[in-house]
Amino acid sequence: MTNSLFYGDNLGYLREMPSESVDLIYLDPPFKSDAKYSLLFRSPDGSAVDAQTTAFRDTWWWDESAETAFEDIVSSGTSAAKLMIALRSTLGETGLLAYLAMMTVRLMEMHRVLKETGGLYLHCDPTVSHYVKIILDVIFGEKNFTSEVVWKRTHAHGGAKRWAPVHDTLLYYRKSDAFTWNDTFQEHKPDYIKTHFKHSDQRGRYQLVTLTGTDTREGDSGKPWRGIDPTAVGRHWAVPMKVLMREFPGKNFDDMNTQGKLSLLESAGLIVWPKKGNVPRYKHYEINSPGAPIQDIVLDIFPISAQSRERIGYPTQKPIKLLQRIILSSSRLDNVVLDPFCGCGTTVAAADMTGRRWIGIDLTHHAIDVIEGRLKQKGSTSAYRVTGRPFDLASAHDLARRDKYEFQWWAAWMVGVQSYRERKKGADR
Repeated sequence: MTNSLFYGDNLGYLREMPSESVDLIYLDPPFKSDAKYSLLFRSPDGSAVDAQTTAFRDTWWWDESAETAFEDIVSSGTSAAKLMIALRSTLGETGLLAYLAMMTVRLMEMHRVLKETGGLYLHCDPTVSHYVKIILDVIFGEKNFTSEVVWKRTHAHGGAKRWAPVHDTLLYYRKSDAFTWNDTFQEHKPDYIKTHFKHSDQRGRYQLVTLTGTDTREGDSGKPWRGIDPTAVGRHWAVPMKVLMREFPGKNFDDMNTQGKLSLLESAGLIVWPKKGNVPRYKHYEINSPGAPIQDIVLDIFPISAQSRERIGYPTQKPIKLLQRIILSSSRLDNVVLDPFCGCGTTVAAADMTGRRWIGIDLTHHAIDVIEGRLKQKGSTSAYRVTGRPFDLASAHDLARRDKYEFQWWAAWMVGVQSYRERKKGADR
């Protein structure tokens, strides 16, 4: 599959994609978290705004496009249809319902194109995360909800008569129990190393770790070794095989019982007998520690500062380390990663850097141009194709008909005079 950038409405492209063709989906759909709740829950008066065009500018109205999305969901006859009908009767024809309808019809397609081994991460803020989670529970099944990841997206600041809002939420759903997961680690903090790796020898700093596990066992792991019977205290021997294999590379342990493995570990000087008590422990060295397993509260990946070299001036840009962590933990080499709201292309860049194939979709020509520039700046040699960009007079006319501002920005890009940092509706300059 060729890496691809699609310029246009992601719903159309999603509907054209083959079923079960994607391994991982990350999406950071737009939502104006500081919008007034009274507007979100109120039916708009005055002229309607085309939601297809304004959706990605964080403005939502109940209009013809939202009604079409709603009808598409209802006609599916799925549980999502029942949920959407209930939401309409509860929320009314509001901007919030328009947003949820637009998201639901797209999430249904994302579920279809996702492989059984795949997973989906949806990045949102607390304004709508609870609504979106219900929708995902219905589409993916509540049993396939895997994690709610909290990322501290900004530094502490004052809140007006409330707790200061500093975090975003990532909802992680798997397609099935066969989902892909790779053990991924983050660096230990200096304070952790100091307090946990308190011992040292000629090899370096180490901590003492138990050699037993909970519950009893009937086999060798439940039998005594060196006079210690783990079954007597309701436990069993738990040999750290990774340590043994590292100490004795190439050795076959298949025919060795638990007691023999423990003796081998002791011969390597890796078992410590305490002065008090009689249960031995093994030395776990800092140098061999991959770090701490990744946590569902992300505090070690910081927001992009105004002075950061990574910053490219895109308002919703996320740190590339955050996307790398997601991709490394939930996909494999050469898997296909999809971002249907790709914006400035952080997902695309992270997938490219980690050896994955990728698909990025965005409604704005600005995003496609930014991503191409970003790939070029990073020295990427990956081949890709761009679909949806006007290529002749008829397709240029079509873009002008659909969105005059996107046509204006595309035309400016064509002659090399665009200034995307000042993308505002207004008089030509």
